[in-house]
Amino acid sequence: MNTPVHLIMGAAAFGKRDMRAVTWAAIAGGFLPDLSLFAMAGVSIFLLGYPPQQVFGEFYYSSAWQQVIAVDNSFVLWGVAFGLALWRKVPGMIAFCGAAFLHLVFDFPLHNHDARMHFWPLTDWKFISPVSYWEGARGGNLVAVAEVLIVAVLGIYLLIRHSDIWLRVAFTLLMLMQIAPFVIWRLVF
Repeated sequence: MNTPVHLIMGAAAFGKRDMRAVTWAAIAGGFLPDLSLFAMAGVSIFLLGYPPQQVFGEFYYSSAWQQVIAVDNSFVLWGVAFGLALWRKVPGMIAFCGAAFLHLVFDFPLHNHDARMHFWPLTDWKFISPVSYWEGARGGNLVAVAEVLIVAVLGIYLLIRHSDIWLRVAFTLLMLMQIAPFVIWRLVF
């Protein structure tokens, strides 16, 4: 799934109405499994000058990048962290780790050739899904519609639920990041 969807879902599932810090922790947790990819791609494209085709067609599949991505996409590591947060009853950590784990749950069935090692460090095995969230030929168009609907419904719910202006700004921006390209693409093509 696209990153804004993960952030909205994490905030909806683990954010707390009167606990702004917990909701921000859920947003951060929803983002963390994608952080290394954003960082490595950003440095490669914007600082080192590599073309995006090389970054996502070659570097992404390298063993070095796959190993880094395995760490922050591990059900094992996030499961242990989430379990510890629940055991210690720390609301911010529950939200952070729970949103990250939820991110993995929704990514797992939606990656084809770009699958991750979700059970690292126990195994390097990857589930190669027949569905890809971004490839139209593998159901990506249907996933895109589902993502827009999820973001619209949960985004409105979050806007109603939270009165904090900065959270509302964040939710509005996330909704726009997900919905605007979809609408523009449909209008143009």
